[in-house]
Amino acid sequence: MRKPIIAGNWKLNKTVAEAVEFTEGLKKQICNINRAILPEVVVAPVFTSLYSVGQILKDSNCIKMSAQNCYWEEAGAFTGEVAIGMLKEVGCSYIIIGHSERRQYFSETDEMINKKAKAILAADVTPIICCGETLEQREAGQTDSHIKSQIEAALDGISSEDVARSVIAYEPIWAIGTGKTCDSVEANRVIKMIRATVSEIAGESAANSIRILYGGSVKPTTIEEQMAQSDIDGALVGGASLKVDSFAGIIDGCMKVKA
Repeated sequence: MRKPIIAGNWKLNKTVAEAVEFTEGLKKQICNINRAILPEVVVAPVFTSLYSVGQILKDSNCIKMSAQNCYWEEAGAFTGEVAIGMLKEVGCSYIIIGHSERRQYFSETDEMINKKAKAILAADVTPIICCGETLEQREAGQTDSHIKSQIEAALDGISSEDVARSVIAYEPIWAIGTGKTCDSVEANRVIKMIRATVSEIAGESAANSIRILYGGSVKPTTIEEQMAQSDIDGALVGGASLKVDSFAGIIDGCMKVKA
């Protein structure tokens, strides 16, 4: 059985002090829960907060930490970039790549995301590979073909074993930060299609092992219905991950369904 993941992407929010306060508050709320029923909980602070949050989580095995981005080179003349080894050193177990905001605002390509995925896996860190369609693509009937091409490009040249330990997050772009949520049955249909694509690329075993999350205005009021679907293995949460109570509510909702 695939262990669910509830990951909070804080985006460009929270000072170091705010990140520390949040992390300590979340620890108090969830770290006394039985690990057997607790999903894998992940927080993704901004770069400046990673060290401080990592120190709080160093002796905790109930919350893991992710970076929101990385560069594929180990070192060099790459002003403004952060290497995977540096992120791993401060405690990152995961790195989010390919988020639609990176693609849209910073012109990240499928080729760049593939390079990042390979480098992350080589460093024994887990990539959370994002994919998703725009409203225009959905209305034009291009959802499946667009996402399939994103997954094929992201996983190109990656071994079946490494694919199996990766994470994919399906985030319909039109539902990110808009308050709109993709219907749970439809989200599950798309995620099943993603799993079938993974099977074509890396085999059935990898497809059965890889965890695929849903993201897009996930809230405590939506998570139970989402987690009740056959192929949704968790959530990549945006705005609702910024407050301890709402994020803990999502974690609780996941446990009600998956415990």
